[in-house]
Amino acid sequence: MIDIPKGTAKEDIAARKQIIFDFYQDWKLKHPEMRMYNQSLKEYINIRYVSIDETCAHASKNYLSTLAVLQLDAILTLAQRKSISLAKSKNKNQKPFEKMITMTYDCPGIGAVKLTVGVRKVTHEKVQYCITAMDVKKSIPKDA
Repeated sequence: MIDIPKGTAKEDIAARKQIIFDFYQDWKLKHPEMRMYNQSLKEYINIRYVSIDETCAHASKNYLSTLAVLQLDAILTLAQRKSISLAKSKNKNQKPFEKMITMTYDCPGIGAVKLTVGVRKVTHEKVQYCITAMDVKKSIPKDA
């Protein structure tokens, strides 16, 4: 079992960032195709460098978001499409995408989780962009 720091200190965020990064590295070894089929989109969602970069940067800021990332298989497979918006043209990480799909998944013990999926401009490939817990104000269980 991984001991995930719950605090907000720089050291805690850095430790969570490393946990997320290590999790993705292990995940890639178990899933060499680096994708999972999403039931709502009826398409594969791919994991790319931007997936790891964005998720490490954002999910590491919050304990519940870090826990959510560890449920990657369920989130990629079961998240439901909620909305589609244009990618932010001024955001360098969103530049390769034409659209961003917002999806949600009700993660047991964590609550609502937001999955953002980018749609590549030319290939229309779906790429996991970021995963975060939506209810970050939810109290952290005492026994977690």
